[in-house]
Amino acid sequence: MALWAQMTPRLQYLPTQTLNELYPDSFPLDVRHYLASWIEEQRWETFDVDNMEQEPQARRLLDQMVHLLQEVAQLNPNVVERVKLQHISRNLVCITNIPTLHDFCWLKFSCFSWFVCVCVCLQKRVQLLHEALCALEQCQSCLILRIKSWRWEQHRATIGVHFDDNLGPLQTWCEQLLGVNGNLRQELMLVKRDHGGAEFHTLQESLAHLLQTLIQSSLVVDKQPPQVIKTQSKFSTTVRYLLGEKMAPGKPVLLKAQIITEAQARNLGQQGVVPNENVGELINSTAILEHNTSSKSTCATFRNMSIRKIKRADRKGSESVTEEKFALLFTTEITITGCETPYSIQAISLPVVVIVHGSQEINAMATIIWDCAFSEPNRIPFIVPERVPWKQMCEALSSKFMSEVQTQRCLDRYNLHFLAQKIFDQPDISEDFSNMPVSWAQFNKEVLPGRNFTFWQWFEGVMDLTKKCLRDYWSDGLIFGFIGKQHLHVILQNKPSGTFLLRFSDSEIGGITIAYVGPTDNGGRKIQNIQPFTKKDLDSAGLGDRIRDINCITHVYPDLPKNEVFKKFFTVPSPPNPDGYLPFKLTTVVNP
Repeated sequence: MALWAQMTPRLQYLPTQTLNELYPDSFPLDVRHYLASWIEEQRWETFDVDNMEQEPQARRLLDQMVHLLQEVAQLNPNVVERVKLQHISRNLVCITNIPTLHDFCWLKFSCFSWFVCVCVCLQKRVQLLHEALCALEQCQSCLILRIKSWRWEQHRATIGVHFDDNLGPLQTWCEQLLGVNGNLRQELMLVKRDHGGAEFHTLQESLAHLLQTLIQSSLVVDKQPPQVIKTQSKFSTTVRYLLGEKMAPGKPVLLKAQIITEAQARNLGQQGVVPNENVGELINSTAILEHNTSSKSTCATFRNMSIRKIKRADRKGSESVTEEKFALLFTTEITITGCETPYSIQAISLPVVVIVHGSQEINAMATIIWDCAFSEPNRIPFIVPERVPWKQMCEALSSKFMSEVQTQRCLDRYNLHFLAQKIFDQPDISEDFSNMPVSWAQFNKEVLPGRNFTFWQWFEGVMDLTKKCLRDYWSDGLIFGFIGKQHLHVILQNKPSGTFLLRFSDSEIGGITIAYVGPTDNGGRKIQNIQPFTKKDLDSAGLGDRIRDINCITHVYPDLPKNEVFKKFFTVPSPPNPDGYLPFKLTTVVNP
């Protein structure tokens, strides 16, 4: 108050403009006059106009000033002064509610910060979508490679390669990827709704392409048809859909089958393209996809199928009908839950050879064996090399032999070496055939030198004989197997008379012979071969009994007594006939 008392006499000397600048409408001279004591008591020097943290304190002082001014107005007896002071107090109240420049700046900054935050969140959201899409694409690529690998292993199983046919893990994988794709498509729709959709077109197309690929890659031939099919003969096959549990409910899905040529199979590049030309009449060629709740599988089983007739392509050169490859094509249209449009899907079987007579079966199987053993993964249907290294052929022959005979004993290096000698017509036992190329013609087109049959026809006959009559003998290591006469002479020449071994005949199909060391008239020794036994011979009297009966053989190579190692194969003598007839038995006798 002391300061204001000193200033009051001097105010009359100040120009009006100066007074207006010192005391504007926002802080009139009347306020300074009536609240002089209160104003001078406050510590204004502690305030910093740029310090926003002091704003609450400043607002409290302003509210206090307005309150004091209202009290002064109420106590003032002068009506004019009272009204004037009340008007000033109301104006001061309004001032407290007027946004300051700082308020506007802060609001602008807040809006900008929010916009930046939204942009960052959007960018992060889009980035996460891209990352999720890339991860989905990688996982789906791995899945499709695994499905192709499963098909390849199924193909190789024809020659005896181990094959795990369990599709459960692949089905789970397909279903999970379908779920992820659906979640990403839903998230993309939300992003487009919130932020516009023009820039997300590429993401949407990528997801749609992945979805289509997944849906179309999930149809597999679970149980293949026979790879050699005789016309008019019944057969069956099963096709499985790995996304069966995700199919939209409603009308049953009908799967159609048709037989196609190798050329038509090559033109199946685009999914949904079905060949127009019909090359064969297929009976019972439709089946419904049915879901099995216990196995959680969705399959279409084609029962009692048959090929009534077949239209053959023009053959090249010496190509025979048993070299012509066909396939079964399975097609349908399917709708997945959550997807509006139906998808055309298809699957193709392994190559098949169609024959019209049982005599063609062995040559047809040769075509299939060569295809399964030597074709490359992801090949153009049904291309296969014309020549392969012998070591690759060895693997195929040994694997097929073990699979066909149902034995754990493979072909050893001596067996395989003799097979090489036979197919290449090179009797040298020291020759290394590993990298020598063997052709399809050598395998099953050209007859062996001095014979009227091919290599495969001869080898298949040995497998058939071993499977039906000699499996246990082979598995126990009692049959030496494939051995040439030159090698035979080397290992038996120093053995005593009576030593023998069992070898497959190389002069006739499906025969096994006994090579043994016998005496000569002049006291020496010589190696002799007993006439081969065929399946017909062994059906009438088993190999064990025949070995027991032949007196000139005593020890199986190298030096095992025959009555010990073959004892379990000897037939027990028949009991007396209740009708009084005397029993008889067939006895094998060798005429020297």
